[in-house]
Amino acid sequence: MRTRLLAGAILAFMAFLPASAPPAPRSSMLVSTAWLAQKLKDPNVVVLHIGSRQSYARHIPGARFVTLDDISLSSHDGRGNMLELPPAPDLRRRLAALGISNGSRVIVTFDRDWISPATRIVFTLGAAGLGDRVSLLDGGMAAWIREGRPVTTAATPARTGRLGALRMQPWTVDAAFVRSAIRRPGVALIDARAPSLFDGVEVGGSHGRPHKRGHIPGARNIPFTSLADSSMRVRPAAQLAAIFRRAGVKSGDTVVVYCHIGQQGTAIVFAARSLGYRAALYDGSFEDWSRRDLPVEGPSRA
Repeated sequence: MRTRLLAGAILAFMAFLPASAPPAPRSSMLVSTAWLAQKLKDPNVVVLHIGSRQSYARHIPGARFVTLDDISLSSHDGRGNMLELPPAPDLRRRLAALGISNGSRVIVTFDRDWISPATRIVFTLGAAGLGDRVSLLDGGMAAWIREGRPVTTAATPARTGRLGALRMQPWTVDAAFVRSAIRRPGVALIDARAPSLFDGVEVGGSHGRPHKRGHIPGARNIPFTSLADSSMRVRPAAQLAAIFRRAGVKSGDTVVVYCHIGQQGTAIVFAARSLGYRAALYDGSFEDWSRRDLPVEGPSRA
């Protein structure tokens, strides 16, 4: 009975999402520095800056400093997972506290190589039903500063937005879903960690506790670093598509991604969605899988 229910949940999840993404999803998921420079005085534009507190000392005028703790639930006592979506009412309050309103156009920028924390914020806003109004600044602050765009040292005044009830999207799955989806035709399970962790050569951990060695059975490896080039610009669509094909992801597959705790994996969810794949994140990721003592494969380079 439980197996039938889980299989039904998978089919329901796959049916809920559109068979293909809207035309040219990449064009709405990314904005250029030139685009943002022209929109800085638009009162509806909300810029969120994630990075070190020191990096915020020089930020885009009007940008708000944001951390992952601002938009997630994190258990630091070892009894829960470190990075998960809050319930809708709590998430609505958190997003409004960042100045986000119903009519906001949100741009997420990032310091240096903080691209996966940035995609976690983009992911969270998408899961909250705001995905059509949220974009990543391609190249982040490195590109902005390199091009001589304006920066300021003045902190942006706090402002609470007016945000209606969220329409949460089915962008996350749990361990039960992943177990039932292992090697299921039409579902591509992707491990976004570094190859040495996927292979079991190294062992990750959180809360001072090591994770299990290896990877979830049936997973393929697309490291989160595949999303961007050395300048932190998102790779061209053709390059990303080739990376997914080499990992065995087929056209029409539903992509389910995990990583250590649910941060790095959002870079691959972002890449998958930019290519038109249906994609979801195992929010607890390998931390949750290890805590539950569920089976793994590895070391293996298959």
